[in-house]
Amino acid sequence: MASPRTLLVVNPRSQNGTLGKRWPQLSQRVRRHLGSFEEAFTEGPEDATRIATEALKDGVDVVVAIGGDGTINEVANGFFENGEPVAPNASMGILPIGTGGDFRKTIGLPKDLDKAAEILSRFQSKRIDLGKLAYTTRDGAKEQRIFVNIASFGMSGKIDEEVNSSSKRLGGKLTFMLATAKVGMRFKGKRVRIVFDGDEDTSLDTTISTIAVANGQFFGGGMQVAPNAAIDDGRFDVVSIGNMGTFESIWKGRHLYSGTHLNLDNVSERRATSVYAESADGQEVVLDVDGETPGVLPATFTVMPEALSLIAP
Repeated sequence: MASPRTLLVVNPRSQNGTLGKRWPQLSQRVRRHLGSFEEAFTEGPEDATRIATEALKDGVDVVVAIGGDGTINEVANGFFENGEPVAPNASMGILPIGTGGDFRKTIGLPKDLDKAAEILSRFQSKRIDLGKLAYTTRDGAKEQRIFVNIASFGMSGKIDEEVNSSSKRLGGKLTFMLATAKVGMRFKGKRVRIVFDGDEDTSLDTTISTIAVANGQFFGGGMQVAPNAAIDDGRFDVVSIGNMGTFESIWKGRHLYSGTHLNLDNVSERRATSVYAESADGQEVVLDVDGETPGVLPATFTVMPEALSLIAP
């Protein structure tokens, strides 16, 4: 049986810009597991989405994201055009190299390149859910995009801005921890209105630090914000972290890394297939979408059940 036609989408700026330099050597390691493959390099934002879409239209069977959570997000978006699958029978793969690495933790994919490539070489896929996000850009335009892992808003969006403007030389976990401490020193709680599953009668008007609309479990460089989330259950786990002072957020923040925060005061969890969120007082509330900050509230988050075929352990 012939191997599926496979394209590797490489983000050379991953790992603080070192992946491009290391790729000739790394590609040989990948080739030992996969055999022949095609490759394409991204040059800027949204490039991975364009490359993936064009490849799928050209008959590629498997598109592999090589980079961090942002690259994974862009490649997944390339599987859809105008909200419809480009190639319904195609699969996505992941070789995780980047600062965050949060989605790979949810699916149990090893960080080691050779182990991840060996799993990829089996070409065994399963259907997973995705999230569809309709959001507002900072200039007021309305946009839509797919998210694979977690979309959140509030302090998490400001932390991502801080992380993405840093060098990331310290690695994922420490970079996010330092950004969290820095943002926490000046962050003020955001008052938001939330509607779950379109039921206005149960809408919430509350002041929050962060709300995570979770398909996966991890964000922020290893924080297990949604420990009960599953990528194939057809619903989001929505975790709300209420407004906290600087020292309280630092002290309680350690529970996020172990996933033991759900029983803390000011933290709640519920499940939904759709979530609408808007600022309740006109203040800007920044989004964090798979580690990127594309815009602000208002936004609508909708589950797309079994929307993507993913090669995973």
